[in-house]
Amino acid sequence: MQYSVTFPSRTTDYHPSASLAHLQQLANVANTIIITDNNVWTQYQTELGHYEAIVVEAGEQSKSIETVQDICKQLAELQAHKTTILVGVGGGMITDLTGFVATIYMRGIAFGFVPTTILAMVDAAIGGKNGVNVGLHKNMLGAIQQPNFIAYDYTMLASLPTQEWSSGFAEIIKYACIGDAALFQQLQATQLQTIMENTNHLQAIIAQCVAHKNKIVLADEHENHIRKTLNFGHTAGHAFETLYTLPHGQAVALGMIVAFIASEQHLQLPKKNRQQLVAILQQFQLPTTIHFEIEAVMSTLKMDKKRKGDSIDFILLSQIGEAVIYPLTFPAIAQALQVFAHEHKA
Repeated sequence: MQYSVTFPSRTTDYHPSASLAHLQQLANVANTIIITDNNVWTQYQTELGHYEAIVVEAGEQSKSIETVQDICKQLAELQAHKTTILVGVGGGMITDLTGFVATIYMRGIAFGFVPTTILAMVDAAIGGKNGVNVGLHKNMLGAIQQPNFIAYDYTMLASLPTQEWSSGFAEIIKYACIGDAALFQQLQATQLQTIMENTNHLQAIIAQCVAHKNKIVLADEHENHIRKTLNFGHTAGHAFETLYTLPHGQAVALGMIVAFIASEQHLQLPKKNRQQLVAILQQFQLPTTIHFEIEAVMSTLKMDKKRKGDSIDFILLSQIGEAVIYPLTFPAIAQALQVFAHEHKA
């Protein structure tokens, strides 16, 4: 059932039981331009073909300022104007890219999302963060602006490979760690395949995560305090992702283990909690080990946008379900990485 959330910057309409076939009811064909990647376009060209469309190459490499410039040139050629609506149909790369372009083109035009992956449905499309990478630096350029609408068509998940499912569940596990101990217990008692085969269960979990993120964003849209907790697992995770070309969810899974270790070192989180996390990650077919160079990871972290002088606002746990914003010095981060490298050998 449709509902709306009013953020400080804009009201977003959520359509949790939408269909790609009904997109025209949300975005007029004559006034809408689709932005998508070549994989999604190949699969859904019949449903999207009556729209003007800009198709980019699938993959994180397209999340760049060069792609933004190319899209803006194509928008100008299509005579896109202030009342044009951009609709990003795809995963997190497409939603980030579309939102960023819409925020800067002609100083801002309307946009909406049709997320096609679990990761985009529970995280990337939610909350208004839009941006692109600069070299190895994740989301270095960006803006916060909420979409006009987000439409969910769960049938689109059926074509996802298992790796995309598991990658999306890394973000769901994140939500459980930072604010929902009951969800953490629920995930402990299930398997990825079970949820893949139960659409109602999946929709309930996604709705729970969306509500959790919206509650945080409503309280802190521009990430001055509590919204920082959504970065749990992402600080070290982004370094792993860029250095070793990992899917986002796999990198976040590894980053969460590092955060658990740091939580043990600084907040006395019981080590058994890390063992529980590792078990859940394995149940959802996510990695728990990686061969990496500490020096390379530290070098990347020193350009993290959350850096404040000689420390980074790391998100730690005082217990499962309770996140803490904790300024970790670079030596302290290196110490946690050393334990990770020693105790979770690839």
